[in-house]
Amino acid sequence: MPTAAVIGCGDVSVVHLDALASLPDVELVGVVEPDAGRREAAAQKYGVPGFADPAALLAQVRPDVVHVTTPHHTHVEVALAALAEGVHVVLEKPVASTLADGERLAVAAEAGGAKIAVCFQNRYNAAVRALQERLASGELGAVRGAAATVVWHRDASYYENRPWRSTWAGSGGGLLMNQAIHTVDLVQWLMGDVTRVEGHASTRALADAIEVEDTAEIALQHASGARSVFYATLAHAANAPVTLDVVTEGATLSLRGDLTIAHADGRTETVQERTAASGGRSYWGVSHELLLADFYARLGDPEPFWISPREALKSLRIVKDVYRQSYPDLGDAVA
Repeated sequence: MPTAAVIGCGDVSVVHLDALASLPDVELVGVVEPDAGRREAAAQKYGVPGFADPAALLAQVRPDVVHVTTPHHTHVEVALAALAEGVHVVLEKPVASTLADGERLAVAAEAGGAKIAVCFQNRYNAAVRALQERLASGELGAVRGAAATVVWHRDASYYENRPWRSTWAGSGGGLLMNQAIHTVDLVQWLMGDVTRVEGHASTRALADAIEVEDTAEIALQHASGARSVFYATLAHAANAPVTLDVVTEGATLSLRGDLTIAHADGRTETVQERTAASGGRSYWGVSHELLLADFYARLGDPEPFWISPREALKSLRIVKDVYRQSYPDLGDAVA
């Protein structure tokens, strides 16, 4: 039975901890958190020892897998330390806060010895998988284009509670890195390789609270010749459902939680999304557990996990392209 530990007991850690508790063939053996209050609460709730830093965990417990749910700018160093000990890694998104660090991690992962999974869990959503399978089959004809939106709400308190989220140095970006990257990932995965990025990011509602962006619009040109358009903002009054529409020769596929396929001949199909209880927030989705179960089932396989650091770099490059176009005066700060 593989053993696991969670490094970082912030907001998203609860999803990993609850998912691990639900996996019958995985044993949680520790948590890591520098904040004593959060560390003690997690250790007590899950009945495992708590550590103030990853080095102590690796030295004293050495789990088979660590789940890294720390602030963005720490992802790569924590993951590299685990890899150096031959420990597998489940890494929350984004793969890194900078492209250079993401490349370092991809190279280390490709050197072998341990696996890394990056948490783009929405690829496991039932409706998303159905959409991907229909597009891949070719049964709906050539893909013409796609449009996606992430129209959510955040206020200053969200950043005050976790100040690293509000800075380039801590988060590597704002809306695109912290909220919308999941949808950016789905667009590039479903629509294929991106050959050109045109976009703009700005701060429309939270300029007094953050130095990063809260709004962005992007046009993506794909190798197939299709184009995707994308709009995201945190300036809405609420968290609206994420939308993704794909237009093909034979149908329009609309993702609003469930998938609706409107065929050109008038037929309509619906693929319902699964529901799952979670200690996390509803907009985090329902598929962390599916991704984690798949990762643990593949630990003995010789090939890398399919959502690897190299794969996760694709969406990070899109985001960083938008930043370079939007903030040319900041140079390396947004790279």
